[in-house]
Amino acid sequence: MSDTYVLVHGAWHTGAEMEPTATHLRAAGHTVHCPTLAGNRPGDDRASTGLEEAARSLTAYLEQHALNKVRLVGHSYGGMVISRVADLAADRIARLVYVNAFVPQPGECLNDLVPPHYTALFDAIAAQTGGAVMLPFPVWREAFINDADLALATQAFERLNPHPYKTFQDPITLSQPMAASLLPKSYVNCRMDCALPQSLGWHPRLSERLGLFRYIECSGSHEVWFTDPSAIAAAIEQAGRD
Repeated sequence: MSDTYVLVHGAWHTGAEMEPTATHLRAAGHTVHCPTLAGNRPGDDRASTGLEEAARSLTAYLEQHALNKVRLVGHSYGGMVISRVADLAADRIARLVYVNAFVPQPGECLNDLVPPHYTALFDAIAAQTGGAVMLPFPVWREAFINDADLALATQAFERLNPHPYKTFQDPITLSQPMAASLLPKSYVNCRMDCALPQSLGWHPRLSERLGLFRYIECSGSHEVWFTDPSAIAAAIEQAGRD
């Protein structure tokens, strides 16, 4: 059966980094879109773009492309965005799929969900760059793409772009906790993901906030999109199926 997937990238990424995974899903017969959110497009203002603008840019994309019955897939920071879009465009969504993604409660921001040392790091970087944040390469190499060799980690890092820090600081507007949403939900957990410390990990700490959800495991790190796109595509297809 052919389904429609919209792959929503995380921080520092664009839709282009989702395309290798999209290729595998398309080969399986699905329609796949990989938009780039407001704040991560060339020329976007990294100092002023916030979470609401990012979410509304995704809603506008769904509307402009007349997309319905969508499997809306959010990775990492993308979980914040799809959670908001679940309020803004629920009638267009068939299922929410979180891939090692943040699941906020009403009024929380992304910084509320990460360890204090990340917030301190991002505060310091943003203060020097006018509100844009980037991951230092050593953090990226060891915590985010730990299943890649140095050559692939370096190549992938060169594709990242500065991210608007305001999207991490803005409290999300939600009409209800995600557990109360009637939309079907799935959570994909990549087993080698150590972008968050295990004591504050993705699953079950964040996944259980979905209430009733389908749980799928996958091999790979936080950046499995670079290291094993076929594996994450298969996991997404399992997570998104009826």
